[in-house]
Amino acid sequence: MSIETEQDLAGMKAVGAVVRDTLAAMRLALAPGVTTAELDAVAKRVFDAAGARSAPQLVYQFPGLTCISVNDEIVHGIPSASRRLAEGDLVKLDVTAELNGFMADACITVGVGRTSERARQLIACAESALKKGLREVRHGRRAMDVGRVVEDEVNRRGFSVVRMLQGHGIGRTIHEEPMMPNWPDPEARGWLTAGLVVTLEPIIAAGSGDLVEDDDGWTIRTRDGSLAAHFEHTLVVTKGAPLLLTAA
Repeated sequence: MSIETEQDLAGMKAVGAVVRDTLAAMRLALAPGVTTAELDAVAKRVFDAAGARSAPQLVYQFPGLTCISVNDEIVHGIPSASRRLAEGDLVKLDVTAELNGFMADACITVGVGRTSERARQLIACAESALKKGLREVRHGRRAMDVGRVVEDEVNRRGFSVVRMLQGHGIGRTIHEEPMMPNWPDPEARGWLTAGLVVTLEPIIAAGSGDLVEDDDGWTIRTRDGSLAAHFEHTLVVTKGAPLLLTAA
């Protein structure tokens, strides 16, 4: 969507705050021995207090409130009472909320307790790629140019972009135009314009970046079993630095 009124902006800021607060609460609850279902229940308490709903449930009938993916799971991991986190796990907390007809989406990757050096490097790479990509997100730039900056940073640090997954427009539903690839996809030649609401989300792997879908029909993991990391914000394009709706 594009921001056209003050009401649009207020609505997007409100749902962005719900996503931000949910991620903060889930991160605080993250510890060895906690199940991913328990983390999902933390998210539900924040949602309920704000009057928000799970956008993946509304749009796609996703079986959880949030997506929680561990280690080689890249995205769309289903929260489970049988999935108990262990010291050293790498967890992607991906939250998409709906509030009063507006939707926002963000993700963080967090290590459980003491993690490996490789895992810490992967997290740092994804965060850096997001920060550098955000500098390119402004009126008059192309989505493919943002993707080039993201992939250059990931490659420079010795990791791989998962090219089959990407950012997107958002606002009235989860996935809208334009697509925001994390590589210089020649099909992403569209110009970014002021007021446009999109997500930027580097999704990277320690291995090849090839993926495979689990039998559950949702969870996507790395084909080679390598670790994956994912950071994401929902933002409004401006003529200067983007307005981050899901950041503190």
